[in-house]
Amino acid sequence: MIQLENVWKSFRTEGYKNDVVRGANALFPDGRSVALLGRNGSGKSTMLKIIAGTVTPDFGRVTSTGSVSWPVGFTGSFHRELTAAQNVRFIARTYGVDSDELIEFTRDFANLGAHFDLPIRTYSSGMRSRLAFGVSMGIRFDTYLIDEVTSVGDKDFKDHARTLFYDRLSTSGAIVISHSRKMIRDLCDAGAVLDRGQIIYYDDVDHAIAHHEWVLANRARFE
Repeated sequence: MIQLENVWKSFRTEGYKNDVVRGANALFPDGRSVALLGRNGSGKSTMLKIIAGTVTPDFGRVTSTGSVSWPVGFTGSFHRELTAAQNVRFIARTYGVDSDELIEFTRDFANLGAHFDLPIRTYSSGMRSRLAFGVSMGIRFDTYLIDEVTSVGDKDFKDHARTLFYDRLSTSGAIVISHSRKMIRDLCDAGAVLDRGQIIYYDDVDHAIAHHEWVLANRARFE
């Protein structure tokens, strides 16, 4: 279970305060795969980072039972001067999992060849994304946070990533951001709409999609 209680988050850009999240309250039940929907710029990625704990809300709190992943595919926490193997070993120790097993899993999944033992600074963005997805999937979480992660890589990698993620969802929940309606319906059985800084949760993903489509049709772009 993940619960948001009166969560606020704002950013300042050129002196202007933008309230991205405005007193949001929501409860995401255990074991559900929830589509997080909202128009571009509504704050979905920020909300995912708040839930992950990588962004701190200005007010309110987020509580959870069980383990919650960082946003799957997030590459910002890698140390650029360390190799992939060294980064993965550090992550394994941080999360209390077997480092050799996680390195072996990630090396095999990311399929980076000799680059796995080179510094992260030598990687392309696609290589970093593949590494990030691999290490994310290598740790078993109760809830995975997903932000369009399977859009990286070639078709074979995307297919492999989807298959692995579907397998993880057989025993875990998720909060998923995706622009693909097909992927949302394939992955998710519930939904939540982020609109004007508020979250409305739906037990039925089709009800959430209907609300989201109403928002797209009726809200002004920068309302």
